[in-house]
Parts: sequence; C-alpha cells; structure tokens
Amino acid sequence: MPSPAPRRGSAAASAEAKPLSPMASRLARLQGGPSQQAIVDELRRVILTGDVPPGTIIPLDEVAAAFAVSLIPVRESLKVLIGEGLVTHRARAGYTVALLTRTELQELYVARGVLENAVLAVAVAVAEPADHRVAAEAHARLGTALQDGDHRAYHRESRRFHFALAAPARMRRLEAMVESAWNLTEPYRPMSSISDAERGLLHADHQVMLDAFTAGDTGALLTAASTHHDRLLSAVAALRETTPSVPDPAG
Repeated sequence: MPSPAPRRGSAAASAEAKPLSPMASRLARLQGGPSQQAIVDELRRVILTGDVPPGTIIPLDEVAAAFAVSLIPVRESLKVLIGEGLVTHRARAGYTVALLTRTELQELYVARGVLENAVLAVAVAVAEPADHRVAAEAHARLGTALQDGDHRAYHRESRRFHFALAAPARMRRLEAMVESAWNLTEPYRPMSSISDAERGLLHADHQVMLDAFTAGDTGALLTAASTHHDRLLSAVAALRETTPSVPDPAG
C-alpha cells in the first residue's frame, strides 16, 4: 500500500507556487490512495504518449505530490519502468525518460519488424471473420485520423491496427516482445515528423496489409509488412540525432 501523503508545510506551499514540471503537469490525478500499479500505469501512459520528450526529468517530489503519496511508491514505480527500458537513473541527474540514439532507434525498429512478421505469419493463418472485422474497424479509425490531420490520433490508431493484425496468433510471449519494442520507440513518435505524402504511403501499406490479412494470404501480408517496415526505417533515419544528455525542460 502507498504511504500517506507527505505533510504540506511551508516548503510544500512554496513548491506549489512554482510551475509544474512537464512530467508532473501531465499526470492524471488518481483518487483514493492509488496503488503502486496504478502509479506505474499512469507514469507509463504519459511516457508512451510522447508528451514528455526523451531526456525529460522526472522530479520525485512533484510526482509524489501529484499522486498524494510518499516518495517510496514513486521510486518503486520508477524501478519497474527502468526494467522496461522507459526510464533511466543516474546518481547526479536523477530519473529521466529514457533517451536513445538514432542508431538504437533503428535497431529497435529492425527488431520490431522481425518479431511482427513472425507473429503475423501465424495470425493470418488462424484469423477468423471476427478478427477481420476488428482489424477493419481499426483501419477505419486510422483513416479517419489521417483525413482529420490528427497526427497524435494517427500514431495511436496505427499501433492499434498493427496489434489487431497480430492478435489472432495468441502468441503471448512473442507479442509481449513486440509490445516492448513498440513501447521503447513510442516517446519519439517518428510518424509525427513525416510529411503528408509519406504518411499517405504508410496508410496505403496498411490497406494492402489489411486486404492480405482478410484474404488469408500469408505471402502478400509479409511482403507488405516488410515494405512498411522499410518505410518506417527510412523515417527513423531522417530523425535528428539524439545524444545522451538531458534537454532543458523549457526548451
């Protein structure tokens, strides 16, 4: 159980007068003495949305105040996220959202492509009409986001579409590895930086993938998925190189 909220003395009141950090300002206020798992889930959610860039400082005191708990469950929650590769900790710099180099991002996308293809090869062979409907609905939401020019929604719905294609395989361990690779790259949201023309090509890939999936055509699905991953790799290669330093949160 989380410890009681810290007492609010003059120091706390002074802290409340300052603008909240990027991380603390985006946390949802959890009611009723949140469990450690709830804290982990909320911290993870904020990181995966990409609202706090890699390298963003995670101030323990502000996070604890946001959740009305002591520092202990916050530290324990951050340890979980360190294990997932989403958070890093350095003695002098404290906790930050994990920062990857462009090369590391490229490696993760390569790994993700290989893992996804392994799952898709099984999924397409066992998918049933209900699975086809779920994938088609996910693709429709993706199309709506594209038409609306909502890049955040497009990024979110793209993930849902990919996972809808993989779900019929029911390969839980392999799917967890795919999800881990996705999560590590999510804070960078490279698809938010590409041109409308490039986004259109990616969406065309999605249509080909959906058609192959619903037709039960393994070869066509894997070919389309490989083409799609090559485009993603090109987008990642075009990103500005990141360095292992902590950016100015106000920048």
